Amino acid sequence: MHFDSEFEQKLYQQRQEKLQQIASLGHAIYPNSFVSSAEGWTEFEGALIPWLKRQYDSPDAHVSGEQLEADRKPVAIAGRIMAIRIQGKAGFAQLQQAGERIQIYVRKDDVGENAFALYKLLDLGDHIGVRGYLMRTRTGELTVHVTSTPDEPGITFLAKAMLALPDKYHGLEDTELRYRQRYVDLFMNTGHSAKQADKPAANPTTNPGAPGLAVADLGEAPQPPTETTTGESPRNVRAVFVKRAAVLRAIRKFFDTRGYLEVETPMMQQIAGGAAARPFTTHHNELEIDLFLRIAPELYLKRLVVGGLDRVYEINRNFRNEGVSTRHNPEFTMLEFYQAYANYHDLMNLTEELIKFVAMEVNGSLITHFNGNEINLGNWTKLSMREAIIKFWPSEVVETPTLEDLSDAAGLKSFAARVAMSFSASPDDPDNLLRLLRTALLNVKHYEVTPENYGTFVAEIFETVAEPHLIQPTIIYDFPLAVSPLSKIKPSEPDWVERFEFYIGGFEVGNAFSELNDPVDQHNRFAQQLEQKERGDEEAMSAIDEDYVRALGYGLPPTAGEGIGIDRLTMLLTNSSSIRDVILFPLMRPRQKTAEQVAQKEEQPHGESAE
Repeated sequence: MHFDSEFEQKLYQQRQEKLQQIASLGHAIYPNSFVSSAEGWTEFEGALIPWLKRQYDSPDAHVSGEQLEADRKPVAIAGRIMAIRIQGKAGFAQLQQAGERIQIYVRKDDVGENAFALYKLLDLGDHIGVRGYLMRTRTGELTVHVTSTPDEPGITFLAKAMLALPDKYHGLEDTELRYRQRYVDLFMNTGHSAKQADKPAANPTTNPGAPGLAVADLGEAPQPPTETTTGESPRNVRAVFVKRAAVLRAIRKFFDTRGYLEVETPMMQQIAGGAAARPFTTHHNELEIDLFLRIAPELYLKRLVVGGLDRVYEINRNFRNEGVSTRHNPEFTMLEFYQAYANYHDLMNLTEELIKFVAMEVNGSLITHFNGNEINLGNWTKLSMREAIIKFWPSEVVETPTLEDLSDAAGLKSFAARVAMSFSASPDDPDNLLRLLRTALLNVKHYEVTPENYGTFVAEIFETVAEPHLIQPTIIYDFPLAVSPLSKIKPSEPDWVERFEFYIGGFEVGNAFSELNDPVDQHNRFAQQLEQKERGDEEAMSAIDEDYVRALGYGLPPTAGEGIGIDRLTMLLTNSSSIRDVILFPLMRPRQKTAEQVAQKEEQPHGESAE
């Protein structure tokens, strides 16, 4: 085992010695099970400690100490020790299970000399099982009074924490360490205040089960889990991932009740298609072929619609060999769904319904908080990309573009020539909006703008001017053809396509369009992707997916499809500022990376679809 310090190595050795002492007392040091029990509880109820909290400590089911003393409720509970104190021949500890804690009271006279000797060898982080009955201390905290019987010991040793837990008053606060050691993050950051849990009671507490014995318990009951991962409240990492699971359940419920079929498509593909992104590559030895980890399942899902599966969805893992940021992880989860005989306007309405449904299922409210903003998921705005540019155009620029200025290459070129030099911007601030906008306009002014590429310039201006303002739910529709190779062209505007993205919290969450179903047009667009690849675009497709074009030849009905980033949606519903906060094991740079290497990789391009 690798040790981070000499102290850690010595501690490991000391705990090995404690294990030997525990074994010498006659206890198994790594038993294979412990049977939990309580009146009215079964395995189907979930973890026992949270169940006990609901049964005896919730506002609707509070049971007094007098009632518990009159009708002693036997329990057997297992958990991890998160706080412990010994005072002479008695002690208190806090056991944690499934993110909830319960206090235990251990007295030598009740458990016997052997079990109490075991208790004194326990450390923070150890797993134990205890048997006894429920009581309340004078402070009102629900507590297990541990007792032994001739047939069963009061304390059963289950596993020792061979490494020290993080400092109990600060928890695991180092952000990078939290991501690297999520297994510690999950049991340390559960929304409980270590300072409060370890605070002695103001006055001695007399245990009702042991008249005359004055002891101080570990303090008041821990605070309930919080819903946020930022701010002054204790961080509750576990709650974030419980909600993430609830998001997935809600999505499945939404689509299953609407006649959609959940499917699975290949993660390894011979042609990386369905999005503009740089793929990861691998090799299959037996078949002697190179393969790509999928960047999107889109082309396979549309093959299924050709096959007659009119409504399909997949909750899938995608892989993109791109940069890492607060909104990007190379491995991420997306929802993709397709509906035959529908267009992008149909999916706009469906998207609103979906996000509202998921929010109510997960949080019980349409109000969420993210990065200091209160967001109303019940109030949506729809703007075309050109309308959004005009609406959020900075007042410092003397002339605001019109729809005509943004509708073709000539109009955009003329507008940029008029205004690119008409305003000033600080060159020192890399995030200055005016500087970025001026750079974009100068690019339009100095480079050749053609019908094929002018949409790329429009999209860049949109991202600069409008995207940061899209905090409340906003649907941005009608995208340039140049940045939408799989979308159906608008009949009235051949340079624009029937595509929308929706934004919440200042970033894109989902991307949708009316699907291109003309096999000839599709083949031509694939060919254009190859030309872009040859010109150095690493995110363009490297080969034409002839089989997909052949599938379109059998007839893809009018179809609309959408991809939604599960990680980003979870960020919004849990007030998590980084995508790494909602991925259990985010990809991390190796620890030995030098500062120079890190600096070189600081800026990486990202794909256009939400993660």
